[in-house]
Amino acid sequence: MSGTVVRSTGKASGTSTRGVPGRPLLARAAAGAAGLTVVAALLGLVRDQAVARLFGAGHASDAFLVAWTVPEMAATLLIEDGMALLLVPAFSHALARRAAATAPGDPVRALVADTFPRLSAALACAGALLIAGAPWVVGVLAPGLEDPGLAVDCTRLTAVTVLTFGVTGYFSAALRAHGRFLAPAGVYIAYNLGIIGMTLALHSVWGVRAAAAGVAAGSLLMILTLLPAFVTLVLRRRVRAGERPVERDATAPLLGAAVLAPVVLFVVSRQSQVFVERFLASSLSDGAISHLNFAQKVAQLPMVLSMMICTVTFPVVARAMASGDREGARRRVERDLALAGTVVLLGTALVMGYAPQLVEVLFQRGAFDAADTAATAGVMRVYALGLLGHTLVGALCRPYFSAGRPTWYPLGAMGAGLLVTAGAGFALTGPLGVDGIAAANALGISTAAVLMLLGLGSRAVAVRVRAVAISLARPALAAVAAGAAGRLAAPLVPGSAVLSLAAGCLLVPTVFYLTARALGAPEAVHLPALVRQRFTHGR
Repeated sequence: MSGTVVRSTGKASGTSTRGVPGRPLLARAAAGAAGLTVVAALLGLVRDQAVARLFGAGHASDAFLVAWTVPEMAATLLIEDGMALLLVPAFSHALARRAAATAPGDPVRALVADTFPRLSAALACAGALLIAGAPWVVGVLAPGLEDPGLAVDCTRLTAVTVLTFGVTGYFSAALRAHGRFLAPAGVYIAYNLGIIGMTLALHSVWGVRAAAAGVAAGSLLMILTLLPAFVTLVLRRRVRAGERPVERDATAPLLGAAVLAPVVLFVVSRQSQVFVERFLASSLSDGAISHLNFAQKVAQLPMVLSMMICTVTFPVVARAMASGDREGARRRVERDLALAGTVVLLGTALVMGYAPQLVEVLFQRGAFDAADTAATAGVMRVYALGLLGHTLVGALCRPYFSAGRPTWYPLGAMGAGLLVTAGAGFALTGPLGVDGIAAANALGISTAAVLMLLGLGSRAVAVRVRAVAISLARPALAAVAAGAAGRLAAPLVPGSAVLSLAAGCLLVPTVFYLTARALGAPEAVHLPALVRQRFTHGR
């Protein structure tokens, strides 16, 4: 939860419930979590720089990225969207029952005892099957690879993440429900450090397999990062003598198959966009998968802070839904959508204006040459057209699944988007190459975002679609103006790409702010204060 008590009026009290931190502690934790998220994103860039410098954009890096599809899917399903969408509401309900003392025993400990062992066993079996079936998996993901053996080896090394990411996601969801965001935000720091360390230490011996081994090592470090806090906070309460255990079916409505299936299938369908992209790119020349990957990693950086906003406020929405505060949930969701959209649109403008400079500064060294920079920058600009759609899908799925009841609509919307991605990809890859794949991604995710926004009011939270659209349209126009100004000004700055990019970091926000002010977009005009308020108060 947020660390505050949500009342029926939708306002937040400064008091705290048992086991939930008060507002000052939440403010410090949320601010620290935001800082750790930025550090993790920067380390992710260092990780990608190491891979680019040592292996360039060719056969070796393509093989590693095909294998990395498994951890990417596992992270989305088991750490972020899937596990969080299921377990944050479940732990929130258990905490509410613990605070209200409506059941004997400790509902939180009962939830862990009932779910964690079975989940771990199932994930361990899935990881073992992945190791055995690695050749088939690579053949399905990237049938165009000329020599799939390296990708198979890397896939087997990364298969351990099916288990380790599951444990990490479970611990993270429990801690976030308790209003603890610091440790979960630090897991990707540990993960990236593991990859960087193994890659630099062993690349001369194992080649790109060292990076795959780093993925496995980093995932183990993630668990170690969370384990002390999980044991201390979640399992700290001793069951008093004479207390009867909580009935096993107390949390079944939140974690039954009817609720589990829509969430899991939604997350899989969302991540399947990556499968489509790499399937299509595997038939292009060596380096196509790598160009697409590096472009995505940089273009997605604006989403880091925007999605952090939604991560911090998701337990608040879940608590509001659980307590029947529909009006409070509506206000929070509308504000989250406007604020997250504004943040990502500002970043989109910078990417559109200065993509070549960004790629050159970050990656152009070692085996990654100027031709790779030009190709990656072109893909990045096309991919950036879908950043708002990606952010909205990530923000909108949370209220859909906050109520703890089955809902298949997000899966239908994401399935429609995936069909658009696949159809446009097959149509555009031939004439446009990797740029066509990026365009298909943007079209598909934007379709899913529009459908999810239109369906939210009648199925989860009664948001005002027109008001949300207006709150996003104004900063979108500001982003167009700022991106165009940056693209025109970028070649005019003499000297290195660093100087040009530094000038852009001043020009683009200035034009964005002035245009947003002229259009009357309060989220853009007061962006720093609103972000700080969101992290501090959850409002």
